Formats: sequence, structure tokens, C-alpha cells
Amino acid sequence: MSQAKPAPLVAVLGPTGSGKSELALHLAARFSGEVLNCDSLQVYRYFDIGTAKLTPEQQRGIPHHLLDIVNPDEPFTAGEYARRARAVLAEIVARGRLPLVVGGTGLYLRALVDGLFPGPSRNEDLRRRLMERETRRPGLLHRFLRRYDPEAAARIHPSDRHKLVRAVEVCMLTGRPLSSWFAAGRQPLQGFRVLKLALNPPRQELYRRLDERCVRMFEAGLLDEVRRILAMGYPETIKPLQAHGYRQALQVLRGELDLRKAIYYAQRNTRRYAKRQWTWFRHEPGVVWLDGFGDQPHVQAAASEIVRQFLNQ
Repeated sequence: MSQAKPAPLVAVLGPTGSGKSELALHLAARFSGEVLNCDSLQVYRYFDIGTAKLTPEQQRGIPHHLLDIVNPDEPFTAGEYARRARAVLAEIVARGRLPLVVGGTGLYLRALVDGLFPGPSRNEDLRRRLMERETRRPGLLHRFLRRYDPEAAARIHPSDRHKLVRAVEVCMLTGRPLSSWFAAGRQPLQGFRVLKLALNPPRQELYRRLDERCVRMFEAGLLDEVRRILAMGYPETIKPLQAHGYRQALQVLRGELDLRKAIYYAQRNTRRYAKRQWTWFRHEPGVVWLDGFGDQPHVQAAASEIVRQFLNQ
């Protein structure tokens, strides 16, 4: 008995501000597609301006999924994203449509396509205590790993606190080293063949656009958006309020920064974030790079031809 033919899936990737949404809308309109969000901030309700979330009008009638699905104080992991996204993919394919996974959160894409190791969920209280201990006694977590998980200790740099905390957290919650969980393997996405397109605009032009976008966000009411979120009763410590732009907006409301400095730091941090995204996707296997922005006709034409050939394989 022959197996079912794998369904096509197109991922549209790239640094923030590179035009992923515009390219995705173009491809969705041409190839009967639906958009599956792959941005770790756009999953949160009420966070619209600072995440550059498309309005319903801007979505142009194209179905969008996994936007506004959790409250700002709810934990949401890459593993949870993969679980929900895989269910949505099955629904899109059942409708005979092309799924377009769109966003700049590389970890979410990796969780969706490659799977994550079957370790325990995050324990925020434990993570906070571990971080506090590492702050008081730098090197403590790496020494712990060298004793209880030397394989992970050899792989994780002593100054990479986030990875150190996760490795120690897994050891403490399960009694097993992180390396043994990795050895247990992942569960990759089944039933799909994946095309990964990534945008590669000129760096200085991207930085210019990002600087302008930060200014527009504050002009469009970013401070009022943060005020509304706080007025709903959410604390200043929730994860999405620590993101670029939102953190600076909070500092303005606290009186720690004036508007000019807030915009400056938001611009600087956003440029740095874009650079980190570039680096991540450079290490992502099987990526087809497109030179330019997603709203440029020559990029849209090139992407359309690549997708057409992919679908006809």
C-alpha cells in the first residue's frame, strides 16, 4: 500500500522589518495559501503596535492563524507552539490550501519542523532562583554541570546563562542530565515537505527602515497601548513587556527615559535583534535566500517562481 504524498509547506523567514508579511500575502494570494504565524510576540493578545501585527484590513482576506491566542501573563513555549501549529497545519491541508509559516522566531520554526527534545516544561520559580544564585556566584551553574552533566558543560559556554539555567533546571526537575534527554531524540514534523525562503535585504537599508518603524510605533500610540495593558491588571514584569520597544515604553511611563532616548534605545536594540536573527537563519539548513525586501516586485516574482517549481515537483 503506497504512502500518502507529503504535503507542501512554505516557510517565509528573515530578520524583523524585512517584509515577510508582504511576501507571504503575495504568495498566499497566488497559491491559495493561509498564513501560520511564527512570531513569539504576536501570539499575545493586546500586543499590536509594538509587534507590527497586521490589522484585519491589512490581512486582505487571507486567513491568519495563531495570532492573539494567549493572554500576556500566560507562559507559552516553543513546544506549545509546535503542538498547536501542527494541528493548524493539518487543518489547512485538509482544506486543500497551502500553509505559509511566517515569522522571525527561529526556535519556533525549529520546534515545528524538527521537534524538540522531550524534556520537562519550564519552571519559572526555579529558573529565577538559579539565575539569582548565578548572579551572586558567577560560575556556579557551570561547575554544577561539570559534575552532573559533563557533556552539556562541554557544549555550553560558561557565560551563556540562559542555556546554563535550562540545563541545570532539567537536571534538578528530572534527576537526569540534559544530554540524556537530547539522546532520547526529537519528533520531527511528519507528512510534509518544507521549502524555507529567507529574505536578505541590504543591511543598512534594513536598519534605516527599522529606525523609521520605531518612530512610527511611538507616534501610532505605543505608550497608550502599554498603558491599556497595565490598566487591565497585568504586571510590568510579564514577558512580552520586556521586548524591544515595549521595554522602552515602560521606562518612559516610569519616568526613567524621555521619549527621544526611548526611541534611540528601541532602535538600537531592534537593529541588534535583526542581526541575531540573520545569524540564526544563516545556520538554518536548507534555506533559499532572496536578496531584497519582501515588498519588492523582483523579490516577489523570484519567490513565486521558486514556490511554483516546488509545488510542481
